[in-house]
Order: sequence, then C-alpha cells, then structure tokens
Amino acid sequence: MKYIIVFFAMLLSMSAFSQQISYQEFQDDAKTQINLQPEYGNAKKTKEDLQADKEFIEFSLKNDTTPRKASEHLVRLGFTHLYQGDIETAMRRFNQAWLLDPTNENAYWGYGAIYFTFNDSKSTLEQYEKGLRINPKSTNILTDEATVYMVLFENEKDVVNLDKAILIFGQSYNIDSLNQNTLFKLSVCYYFKSDCKNALRYYNECKKLGGKNMGDDYIKALMAKCSK
Repeated sequence: MKYIIVFFAMLLSMSAFSQQISYQEFQDDAKTQINLQPEYGNAKKTKEDLQADKEFIEFSLKNDTTPRKASEHLVRLGFTHLYQGDIETAMRRFNQAWLLDPTNENAYWGYGAIYFTFNDSKSTLEQYEKGLRINPKSTNILTDEATVYMVLFENEKDVVNLDKAILIFGQSYNIDSLNQNTLFKLSVCYYFKSDCKNALRYYNECKKLGGKNMGDDYIKALMAKCSK
C-alpha cells in the first residue's frame, strides 16, 4: 500500500502546485520588500507609503463599498495567484486585504497558505492561529490547520500529529458538517488509524455530497481495507 501513502502526501501538500520561486528566493526578497512580509512586517511606513495606502483604500472602497468586501475581494485574488504559482503577487494581495480590514481572519488564512506552499509548517500554523484568534469558528482555517498536522504525520509518522488533525477536523466538522474537504480528510485520518467505522462514515457523508476530491486510489484502498 506504499503507493497510497505517496498519493496522500501529494494530495495534502500545496507544494504540488507549480512554483515560480524557491523559498530561499522568497525570503531574500522579503528582506527588502515589506509587502512580502505578513502585515507588512509591522514596519514603520514612510509618508509616501502612507499616502499610497490611503489612495489605495479610497480606490478599493469605490469598487467594493465596505472594507470587508474589498478585503475579501483581495483574498480571492490572492488565492487565485497562489494557485497559479505566483506566490509573491499572492502575498501582496493578502497584505492588501489585511490593510483594508485587519480584522479579516481570511488574510491570515492566505498568509498561512503561502507558508504551507513552502512546507514551512511552523510559520503556517502561526498565521492560522492568528486568524483563529479573530474568528475561532473559521472552518476554512480550521480544516487547513488540521491538514498541516496530517502532513506532519505523513512526514514524521508521529501519531500525536494525526490525533491533533482529527481533533481540529472535528471542530471544523461541528461548525460545518457539509464541507467535503473536511469530510474527505477526516475519512483519510481514520483510515490511517485503521478505524474503519469512522473512515467509512465520513467517506459516505462526503460521497452523498458529491465526493469532491476523493480519488479512485483512495476509494480502492479504503474498500480493500474496510469492506471485509
């Protein structure tokens, strides 16, 4: 079943997306460009920077009317760029989202996704925790935070990380039981624990909703292991 493990590792890691820059290059650029650091690195901005920020906010509000709407617009743009592999542009958009609304937890969701792309679990979790302090019921962040622990389990084979993943996925599930991403990954977690009852439970719940993201390899592995 080794190929199944490899399949899961590829599935769970955002690094499967093509990247236009290495982590070292990104970090080097971020040393001289504050818009590549979360929250602009909390740097003291020049008068010119502050004026540019003011003009940007005014322009954004003309189109999206409220800071939250404008911020969410930038978050969506950020993830579009991230999925295209343009990581630096994605970080700039997430920073603009934060500038428009520092209370938007999804800006931190974006920051975390940037670091997850580079397999920097520590920085990813730090950003997700900041977002969850703003909104503890963010299922987007909870499910992605749990996914980080799934990846850590895959890399380190430490069952503590798998248990953390199940706990956090469970929190996300209790808030939104219809999230197929959460359901599928809960099924995978229990598959790894050889808990066929729960692996099949969440598989079936996900399947009823359309079975999004559940590949044939996983279904075959699950049925081979749990349909006896």
